[in-house]
Amino acid sequence: MWFLWAMLAAISAALVIVLTKAGLKNVDSSLAFAIQSVLILTITWSVVCYQGNFDTLKDISKQAWIFLLSAGVFTTLSTLFSYKALSMGPASYVVTIERTSLVIAIVLSVIFLKEKITWQLIVGASVMVAGAVLIALSDPGE
Repeated sequence: MWFLWAMLAAISAALVIVLTKAGLKNVDSSLAFAIQSVLILTITWSVVCYQGNFDTLKDISKQAWIFLLSAGVFTTLSTLFSYKALSMGPASYVVTIERTSLVIAIVLSVIFLKEKITWQLIVGASVMVAGAVLIALSDPGE
């Protein structure tokens, strides 16, 4: 079931990139993210309330709060940086470079979460880096 959710996330992320790039014409990238953030906040808290999970806030450990709030800071920074890059460059190039975060996440997961490293993971990450370098070195035509 995780694969279905992951694919839905990938499709949604792709739509975010394309729609954001289209919406950034004559709009400051930080303002665009602020506008979208209002919807993100409204929708996600609505889902939490609908699912009946609001009361479980009190059960979250101090360590989990630290990790989740830190992730929130980096989510915000990542999105601000991504929107700024999208406002300046072609979406296909920006997203390719930005998604090298997958390789960085793999490395960090192996180091900090002690996830198992396999030859398939190494080959896949290498192909992702090679693809990003190939695209970065090509002429974006913009």
